[in-house]
Amino acid sequence: MIITIGNNKGGVGKTGILVQLAASLARANRSVLVVDLDPQGNASRQLGWEDNYENPSPTIGDALRDAHEGNGAGALVEADLLDSGIGVDLLPARVDLENRISEAATVGAVRRLRKALAGWTDTYDIVLIDTPPSLGHLTQMALAASDAAVCVTQPEFDSVEGMTRFRSFVEEHAEDIANPALRFAGVIVNLHKNLNEHVFQMDGLRELVGESEILEPVIPERAVIKEAAAAGASVSEYKTVAGKRMTEMFDELAVSFLTKIEVTK
Repeated sequence: MIITIGNNKGGVGKTGILVQLAASLARANRSVLVVDLDPQGNASRQLGWEDNYENPSPTIGDALRDAHEGNGAGALVEADLLDSGIGVDLLPARVDLENRISEAATVGAVRRLRKALAGWTDTYDIVLIDTPPSLGHLTQMALAASDAAVCVTQPEFDSVEGMTRFRSFVEEHAEDIANPALRFAGVIVNLHKNLNEHVFQMDGLRELVGESEILEPVIPERAVIKEAAAAGASVSEYKTVAGKRMTEMFDELAVSFLTKIEVTK
């Protein structure tokens, strides 16, 4: 299953959720590939990738530029989370991925990622695609290559609005991006706090998408998640009470995620 993780609103902690979810899926003995389709390259950094600027490594941007069947495999690297027992593979990105946006009008451009992944990604149980906070060309390429889409959101008004736009795009434009089988598979709620506004937004979110569309558990805002993101580590590397609790929560989220995408499949 190839899953796009997105939101039209930035700052929701989407990449951090994707990285920790990938680590949890790997702990659950699933083979995982992360495709970084955000020119910021934050998923690549959090997964331990460092570019050699004197002798640059191939990236997903190079594969998309050349657009040959299956050529994404040429940019494949093994992720290097500090928790060395976790195996996740990566197609990294650097800022020059931005150059692919100007090629959106090229015939077949929306299918370039699908072509780059063709013929070799079937060996993975799960492919997770990180996307920029946009509904533009890069996100459309991700959706065109995916079986389903999952949105990460904060329980705040603007973030939920961004989720709504993302969900509506998937539901209304799947055929337009040559992927009519694409489905919206649910919402991961992140950065939850014990605030009246967050309680109010959670109630509204449940009414908007339905209780069954929210993947449990809701992930609270915790310092250890930010520390792990900064260090390029899995939260399971942190043996504190908070680290252990967050590891448990992400492992629970991985179970919900697998159940949901199997239903979607």
